Amino acid sequence: MKVLIIGGAGYIGSHVVKEMMKAGHKVTVFDNLSSGLRCNLFPQNDFIYGNILIPQDLEKAFEKGFDAFVHLAAFKAAGESMIEPEKYSVNNITGTINIMNAAVKYGCKKMIFSSSAAVFGAPEYLPMDEDHPKNPENYYGFTKLEIERFMAWYDQLKGMRFAALRYFNAAGYDPEGEIRGLEQNPANLLPRVMEVAAGMKEGMKVFGTDYDTRDGTCIRDYVHVTDLARAHVMALDYITKNDKSLTVNLGTEKGTTVKEIIDAARRITGKAIPSEDVERRPGDPACLYATSKRAKELLGWEPKYSDVDTLVKTTWEVYK
Repeated sequence: MKVLIIGGAGYIGSHVVKEMMKAGHKVTVFDNLSSGLRCNLFPQNDFIYGNILIPQDLEKAFEKGFDAFVHLAAFKAAGESMIEPEKYSVNNITGTINIMNAAVKYGCKKMIFSSSAAVFGAPEYLPMDEDHPKNPENYYGFTKLEIERFMAWYDQLKGMRFAALRYFNAAGYDPEGEIRGLEQNPANLLPRVMEVAAGMKEGMKVFGTDYDTRDGTCIRDYVHVTDLARAHVMALDYITKNDKSLTVNLGTEKGTTVKEIIDAARRITGKAIPSEDVERRPGDPACLYATSKRAKELLGWEPKYSDVDTLVKTTWEVYK
C-alpha cells in the first residue's frame, strides 16, 4: 500500500516508517521538521516538507494518492499543555481536522492514530483496559480524547476507518541501530537518565520514594518504540482486512519502577548516574500501566523488546 506518514521524521515516526517499509508498504514522509530530524529520513522514501496547519500543504500531499496515512504530528508534553493550551488546541485539534479533511477529499480513508493513555487520567483500577473511564488530567490528554471522538464521527459519516493506538511511554531505539536521531527536548525518564550517563547533564531527580510500590518509586509503562511501530503496521492490516475501526491499548501489563530504570542504566552503562531523591510531584499516581489483551486478541501484538535491559541498551547505543 502507499502510506503517508505525517510526523515520520520524528522519534516514533521514524521507527513506524522503518516497520512499514519492512512490511512492504511504499512510504512517503510528511513533516515540518519542528521536532523531526532529516537524519531520521530513509533515502528510499519520498519526503514532503509541509505543515499540518496549512491545509494546502496537506492537499498537495494527499492529491498524490495514498491508501492510508499515519498521524504522529501532535505536540505531546503534558506539563506544557497545561501552561499553553492554545498551542495544543491549534496544533493537535485544528491540525488533525485539517489532515482528516484533506484525506477525505482525496479518498484516503484508512487512518492510524498515535493516541495516548493520557486519555484515561488517574487509574481507577489496574491494569487499565480500553473501557477504563476517560477523565484526562492534562490538556494534552484531552486533545487526544477529542481526536478519538472526531475519528468516530468521520468513520460514521465519511467511512474513514481508523485505529487509535493508546500507549504510555515510548522508549528505546531501533535494535538494528539504523535510527540514531536523538529525540528533541525529551520529557521522559529514560532519555533524562541517558543525558546524565552521557555527561550532558550533571544529575537527576527522583520525585517520590515513598509510594506503595515494590521499591517506593513510581511505576510506569515503558513500551519499546519498535514494538509500538510494529503495532501501527498490524493495525493497518486489521482495518484493511476487516473494514472496521479499532481502539486498543499497548502496554506491558506490569510496568517498571523509576529505580529499576536507573539501576539498569548504571549497570549497563557503567556510569554512576547521580540522582537526588526529592518530594513527590503533585498529581503523580503511584502506578500507571495498561493491559494489551485486546491488542493481542485482535492484532496478535505482544511486546518483544520492552524488557528493561533492551530499553536501556538500545537507548545507550545512541546516547553514548
